[in-house]
Amino acid sequence: MKKNWIIIALLFLALPMIAQNQKSQVIDKVVAVVGKNIILQSDIENQYIQYRMQGMAEGTGKEVRARILEELLLQKLMLNQAEMDSITVTDEQVDAELSRRIQSLVSRYGSQEKMESLFGKTMSEIKEEVRQAAKDNMLQEQVQAKIMENVVVTPQEVKDFFNEIPKDSLPTINPNYEIVQIVKRPPVSIDEKLEVKDRLYQIRKRILEGESSFATMAVLYSEDPGSARQGGELGFAGKGVYATEFENVAFNLRDGEISDVVETQFGFHIIQLIERRGETINCRHILLTAKVPVEALEKAQNQLDSVAQLIRTGDMTFEEACKKYSDDDSKNNGGYIGNAATGGNWLSLQEMNDLGEYYPEYKNLAFVVSRLDVGELSDPVPMTTNENNDAFRLVMVKRKTEAHQANLKEDYSLIQNWALGQKRQQAIGKWVANKAAKAYIHLDDAYKDYDFYYDWNFQ
Repeated sequence: MKKNWIIIALLFLALPMIAQNQKSQVIDKVVAVVGKNIILQSDIENQYIQYRMQGMAEGTGKEVRARILEELLLQKLMLNQAEMDSITVTDEQVDAELSRRIQSLVSRYGSQEKMESLFGKTMSEIKEEVRQAAKDNMLQEQVQAKIMENVVVTPQEVKDFFNEIPKDSLPTINPNYEIVQIVKRPPVSIDEKLEVKDRLYQIRKRILEGESSFATMAVLYSEDPGSARQGGELGFAGKGVYATEFENVAFNLRDGEISDVVETQFGFHIIQLIERRGETINCRHILLTAKVPVEALEKAQNQLDSVAQLIRTGDMTFEEACKKYSDDDSKNNGGYIGNAATGGNWLSLQEMNDLGEYYPEYKNLAFVVSRLDVGELSDPVPMTTNENNDAFRLVMVKRKTEAHQANLKEDYSLIQNWALGQKRQQAIGKWVANKAAKAYIHLDDAYKDYDFYYDWNFQ
């Protein structure tokens, strides 16, 4: 089955390239021209190196480079079309999107310091180098959305797609799990919260009295690893990026103004507005978190030990115990741990590990689940909530599918996504054939024997 190598987020391709060793760069030349846009040999080689490092590239070097070049051709053709259609994005939109994606990457790498160390650049330098890539990506997304707006698959199309796959080519589907949980989130004591708030008020007072700047105090005291080193600066962002309580205060500040103490799910903040630009703002913050006392964690663990005993002896069903004792919103859905990537309840061990890079509640979940039989209840295990608070939970495997050859009965949603991907690829192919016939697309002779998927009508 041919893999879909069509759309890759340009920003996430551009970021790793910053970290490449400059000594490994090739002597550059223009490989292709699409309208006013060019593709360099270094563009191909840098992405080829990154693909190999991440284990993403299957096939010979020539085959992989052909796929990369075709991706770049498609991106440039979309940019050309965006210009022809007068599609634009504002600086404010770019700032907001760049900030959102950078914050996502900071979470993925664990901290801003780790990310800067990997790339060998400051956060400001990283943002500056990928800003144009982010803007181009946003333009491409608008063109792509227009191409895909009416692309859907019917149940009959899904069935036809599956039946066309040779039986000996059907992939093996790894085990998937439906998992339920009962979570105890020990509360932070009032005394601990008051102590943290008082510390923030003292920091705020020292800033207002001119003893130190907001940025300096953020470096010294903020517990947000993604912004502390930058003096608490978060970068430009629009509404919908931060917690509601944070936004309600931040968007109503005047330039330079420092807020009162603000409580969110992540802890306690003071905020300083740096600059407002249209519908986006750039602000600093200092975050302090109230810690759950060890005694409270031990109590939560003991409570779950007692709940587990009730379930194991049959005095209470898991569903009853979940509804009565769980502190997590999942108790309203039987305790099911949803798949944040698909929206469903089925999770593979790999998906748990992958999601754990972005959502703390999935961390170490695969380790626990892989040691449970269906219907078996775990002992209380520590976890970190998505708000970065310590907690304990009981985990049970509700259902499990064994490794099997793909079939419509068990894997309909997965096969539906495959069919949709193929149909989208066909839509892209028709679009390319139509636009390439009207645009100037030149390819260096050295690359004309590459096996491309689409009809590019090279000149």
